[in-house]
Amino acid sequence: MNEPASDRNWIPNVPLNVLLSRAAHAKPETRMHFHTERGLTSVTTLELTTAADRLARGLRAVGLRRGDVIAMQLPTQQETAVLYIAALEVGAVLVPIVHIYGPAEVGFILRQSRARFLCVPERWRGIDFLERVEALGNLPDLERVIVVGERTPENGITLKEIEAISKHANLKSDSPPQPQDVCLLLYTSGTTAAPKGVQHTHQTVGAEWSIPFIDGSGPYLTPFPAGHIAGFNFLLRPFVTGTDMVFMDRWDAPLAAELIERYRVRLSGGTPFHLQGLLDAARHAGRDLSSLVTYGLGGTGVTPEHVALADSAGFAGTRAYGLTEHSTVSIGWRENTFAERACTDGRVQPGSQVRIVDEFDRDLPTGSEGEILTKGPELFVGYTDPSLNANAFSADGWFRTGDIGKLDAANCLTITDRKKDIVIRGGENISSPEVERVLATHNAIRDVAVVAQHDAQYGEKVCAVVVLQPGAELDLSAIQRHFAQAGVARQKTPEHLLIVDELPRTASGKVRKSDLRARANALKTSP
Repeated sequence: MNEPASDRNWIPNVPLNVLLSRAAHAKPETRMHFHTERGLTSVTTLELTTAADRLARGLRAVGLRRGDVIAMQLPTQQETAVLYIAALEVGAVLVPIVHIYGPAEVGFILRQSRARFLCVPERWRGIDFLERVEALGNLPDLERVIVVGERTPENGITLKEIEAISKHANLKSDSPPQPQDVCLLLYTSGTTAAPKGVQHTHQTVGAEWSIPFIDGSGPYLTPFPAGHIAGFNFLLRPFVTGTDMVFMDRWDAPLAAELIERYRVRLSGGTPFHLQGLLDAARHAGRDLSSLVTYGLGGTGVTPEHVALADSAGFAGTRAYGLTEHSTVSIGWRENTFAERACTDGRVQPGSQVRIVDEFDRDLPTGSEGEILTKGPELFVGYTDPSLNANAFSADGWFRTGDIGKLDAANCLTITDRKKDIVIRGGENISSPEVERVLATHNAIRDVAVVAQHDAQYGEKVCAVVVLQPGAELDLSAIQRHFAQAGVARQKTPEHLLIVDELPRTASGKVRKSDLRARANALKTSP
């Protein structure tokens, strides 16, 4: 077990809105460049916090209070940053939702979180979000939909209307947020069939922003959407670090290469999918990436070859490991040796602790593989469903990551395998049981298991292994139509189908998914 210097050093004693405001006033010229389908908006962090302070008055005027849950399914744009900060100032619990989630997932999140408010764009990238709102189902706690745009549903109000109200509102908070308050609720897929609500406080998020993460001065270009834990952190952490940022409202590799050249971007990161897309686009268009000095890689499928690929392009590749529950457990830096950068997932972060244990929670020697347990100032405070916490934490409070790894003598962590039943596609966690639940409703399927299949572009893809009903027929296109009708995110739709006579099981009846993963990958790679 590694020992931290002192995790208390990283825990802020103020709520996030105060932390952001102080940072913006200390570094008022930090710039944020938002490239969206509507064009470019450039703004300073001080301008964003000033606008958020005004908007907070309007949100209070329409009924938002400390402790209320406000969900937001918004692209990465200026309005999103202002809404996030304003909600934090009110003391609300912010629920960012990734844009890929459809009505099925969003409806579940709204019901499970008991959200009183929902913020959506009117339209974005051809999607009518008001049509999605109509398909959310019964939402007994939802009182108001805030729309970034002109049209609204029956219980809706536009952001512009709230901004107008804020000009005349003098409502000051009679109950300001406290550092220990839960302020962030993120839903992540895991071993359960339904997304899990991960609760963070002002202090756990503030610690993540305060602990060293960004490898030098910017500009920094990030590909992550605002509804993702990484996108949320990259949207607001730069206020604290004073890092100029370049954002896109969706991943576009040719645009990313253009923006790196235009802004002389020094830092970037993403999954192997993002790195390979960036390099291909730059090569095709003849873009100059020489300003880049570091590219941080995370998500599944990161290999030494990916780090070497970044190095050969003229900038240092690094690796990192984190989860929605513990944002950054370990991270690599460009000054580390190539072996550390390429063959490990970086050194354990200041303040954090990692244990490698066997099946009986006994600590294993340095270099041994076992389950990764973590503690630290960034660690979440529990799931919204208390029943999940018993299995998520050890008796003495260590978080069970569900990942397998090892620590070396230099305190570098390496992820070697996974215990939890998920597929990580392009950096997004997909719960295998959740996909299995949708598949099981198809009348041609008698038994089903879902496994991850290696993919050079996305790291992993969803592979459905099914046993058919007697006399039934099924192909991949029929499965894809079934998922579209179910209203779940397109990324969760199986991209490979394997039909078997029966699923391999242990003596206790558990499906041997390791056997199925090996079979699926052998089929994919066979000539």
